[in-house]
Amino acid sequence: MRIALLGYGKMGKTIEKIAIEKGHEIVLKTDKDNPEDISHLNEHAVDVAIEFTQPDAAFENIRHCIEAGVPVVSGTTGWLQRKGEIEAYCQEKNGTFFYASNFSVGVNIFFKLNKFLAKMMGHYPEYNIAMEEIHHTEKKDAPSGTAITLAEGIIENIPRKKKWAQPPDGTGESIGITSKRIDQVPGTHTITYHSVIDTVEIIHTAKTRVGFASGALMVAEWVKDKKGTLTMDDFMNI
Repeated sequence: MRIALLGYGKMGKTIEKIAIEKGHEIVLKTDKDNPEDISHLNEHAVDVAIEFTQPDAAFENIRHCIEAGVPVVSGTTGWLQRKGEIEAYCQEKNGTFFYASNFSVGVNIFFKLNKFLAKMMGHYPEYNIAMEEIHHTEKKDAPSGTAITLAEGIIENIPRKKKWAQPPDGTGESIGITSKRIDQVPGTHTITYHSVIDTVEIIHTAKTRVGFASGALMVAEWVKDKKGTLTMDDFMNI
């Protein structure tokens, strides 16, 4: 498979290493120093593009891939207020767009566990809900895309919760999210239900970036011959 890496930071380099080990070819790499090279997608006969850049670059990168007829897998967070535009453009062009806030298989199992727990805890209003997310100091957006996905999963299943707030705003209708940035931490997400009697807590802790990178590569292998707007639910069939 011929892959374009849009974004060549730590995640891009990890994806490259795994891809080469699996016999794939990295035919194009773009970063902040050569963003214009994305215009060469078709010249390199790219099968799929994997996009991990910055929030201010993601929209145009993804749109350019769709325009070029190249399936694109994106894990960039912090730009989702424009995701609807991309989905509409993908449909218009009969393109392929796969987005996930997190490509780790373990995290996506955690997303489902989070919704299941929220559905049960929704019957017990005496429990308040809080979330903490910890990431490395190079992560620009806060809260993380994973934390937002988790919060949205809770809001879907607990009617008394209407929104998330970062930092926590202390209102009963919001889920307070505390974001911490600590050097060399790949990612930890903790959801806590606490009452005066006890505490129920679920935690996902990432140990390395390899889980995210290998998940993104597995998705790229799977998505290259598909059409439409796709998610981890489609990929994992859950």
